[in-house]
Amino acid sequence: MNLKTTNSQKLYRIAKRLIPGGVNSPVRSFKAVEGTPVFVSKGKGAWITDEDGNRYIDYIASWGPLILGHSHPEVVRALKKTAEKGTSYGAPCREEIELAGIIVKAFPSVEMVRMTNSGTEAIMSAVRVARAYTGRDFVVKFEGCYHGHADYLLVKAGSGATTFGTPSSPGVPKSFTATTLIARYNDIESVKRLFARHKNKIACVLVEPVAANMGVVPPKDGFLEKLREITLNEGSILIFDEVITGFRLARGGAQEVYGILPEVTCLGKIIGGGLPVGAYGGRADIMKMVSPVGPVYQAGTLSGNPLAMAAGIATISRLKGKDTYKRLNNLTSELVKELREIIKKFNIKARINSAGSMFTIFFTDREVVDYESALSSDTKLYSRFFKNLLKAGIMFPPSQFEAVFLSLAHTEKEIDITLKAAYNAFKELKP
Repeated sequence: MNLKTTNSQKLYRIAKRLIPGGVNSPVRSFKAVEGTPVFVSKGKGAWITDEDGNRYIDYIASWGPLILGHSHPEVVRALKKTAEKGTSYGAPCREEIELAGIIVKAFPSVEMVRMTNSGTEAIMSAVRVARAYTGRDFVVKFEGCYHGHADYLLVKAGSGATTFGTPSSPGVPKSFTATTLIARYNDIESVKRLFARHKNKIACVLVEPVAANMGVVPPKDGFLEKLREITLNEGSILIFDEVITGFRLARGGAQEVYGILPEVTCLGKIIGGGLPVGAYGGRADIMKMVSPVGPVYQAGTLSGNPLAMAAGIATISRLKGKDTYKRLNNLTSELVKELREIIKKFNIKARINSAGSMFTIFFTDREVVDYESALSSDTKLYSRFFKNLLKAGIMFPPSQFEAVFLSLAHTEKEIDITLKAAYNAFKELKP
């Protein structure tokens, strides 16, 4: 179809005068796909509508939180009911206790939880607690894993940093990253070398149990188990960044799927039902280090605000449905299987990695198991593929290095439409 773009282009011109790059998060700029961002006016179910009236099947899902789809009636109802009573109190409320209880019940590794306003805040706080609890300074992270924009974690980061070829950021003093150690994802030997070199100095290992910010990269067999073994032997805390995977891969996140229990878990996205939210939790003795019980300070004016809590409660409650995850994962598997067949038919150099209801098409002939292999992707080819889909009314992430997300609002109808569009999009790329 011929997309109308007049209004989006006009809004973008205005936005660029008022907001850096015209956007409030870099990947939204469409710079990585050499395009003009689509300005969304509304969303319903699996569909979004832009300011020019174009409709798209949405596979971004607000970058993961909208597992029920846009404007789900139960979430909207909960928000309206809560907003009528107040939007923020700066004081404890019933809703934050209810959501905390849901999280503790879903994640056996979490005995106590503290709410924040974003995944970035949750990660920052979790690392601070780990350092305080162990009395150590060093943090191990993995190349291509993005854990928010805290200064000391912007080292070989994924997500938007990878998208724009700037895995580190200016403005971060070298001293801030001096205690950040980098390992290779899915390479346990690289972790062992760091522990040997920094004996009794590593406070924690921070990892996405399923990497999703260099594109989706699942852990190799035994990788998470070995991480668990090493951290236990070395007296370091294992932190799972489940901001994306929490309540998406399963009710108990990736740790339920892989059977690995970390000391600390960080959550976000789905637990806010589309509103700003984050949380970190873990063993009670570790969490009792947090003020006002313990000495580790962390606070937030809007943390645990009733609107975000209500949206999260409504979303997670809906996920209790029988076979909810089975249906969602099967639909994703069906889509991925058919996409692989199309790729094979047209002899496209591309691989698909998937986990649960999320996947990434990497335009490379290499198996993608880490940051290096992800970076072998042909981003120009992805850009062409993205634009072909966009013209057909399919909204994929405007970056090679982001995940595609399905929601419970997607049905066989949307999958069929998507596959027809993908067939034509890949055909145009045929060598």
